[in-house]
Parts: sequence; structure tokens; C-alpha cells
Amino acid sequence: MINFEAIDIQELLPQCPPFLMVNKLLYCDLKTAKTTFTVNEDNIFCRNRIFSETGIVENIAQTCAAQIGYVNKYVYHEAIKIGFIGAIRNQEFLRLPNVGEILVTQIEAIQEVFQTTLVNATVYIENELITSCEMKIAITNIDGK
Repeated sequence: MINFEAIDIQELLPQCPPFLMVNKLLYCDLKTAKTTFTVNEDNIFCRNRIFSETGIVENIAQTCAAQIGYVNKYVYHEAIKIGFIGAIRNQEFLRLPNVGEILVTQIEAIQEVFQTTLVNATVYIENELITSCEMKIAITNIDGK
């Protein structure tokens, strides 16, 4: 069994500090991924000890990137690819995280067309849903690492 938490998340992502919005990969397969992220006061998306909507969107996108990076590296043995947010639909923020809280973000691919993947995403703090959305991620052929 794979110990996902032992994987250095930075190996899977083209992003690097201070623009890293995921800490650990909890689970990953060809369609899903689950990550955690602890909100720190010095985060570039924190203001007045609150993590912004922009930071949460980036956290979701980086969870997608972690899934893509994991599959590329460990399943297909290819380089990590750079992706972009293509669209976000049906997102409502129920509340914003405070410094010190841990986000648990899960994505599930529901459709893939060419180099674009549509995912359902949810973000929780403990058992409280704080946002959900559909996000389209476009993948390039550009190596990210």
C-alpha cells in the first residue's frame, strides 16, 4: 500500500513556496485526490488572519495539480506538467478559514476531453463544508519541473 503522506508534495507540483497551497497528499488515484493544507499567518492569501477566497481556489487547483503530478510521475513515469484553471462554476463560499485551521480538499474528475479535465471539488474544515465547485483544468505539454 502506498504511503501518500510520505511523498514530498513539492515533487508533484510546478508551484513552489511561497505559492504552495497544499501540504500533504492523503490519497490519489487516476480520478481522485485528497490533500491537506494548514493556513499560516504568513501566507500570501491571508489578511487579518483569514484565508481568502483566492487562496481557497488556488488550494483546489493545486489539489488538481497534485493528482495530475502523481499520475504523471508514479503511473506514467512522465514529467510534471503545467496546468491552468480554465473555468470555475457553482462555487459558493460558506465561510473562510482562519489561521491555524486545516483544509481537507478533495477533487474527483468527472470528465476529460483532450487536455482538459472537469472536476468536482469540495473543501472541508473538520466535518464542515466551506466550499464546493466544478473546476476545469487545462493541461499543457510544458514540463513544470
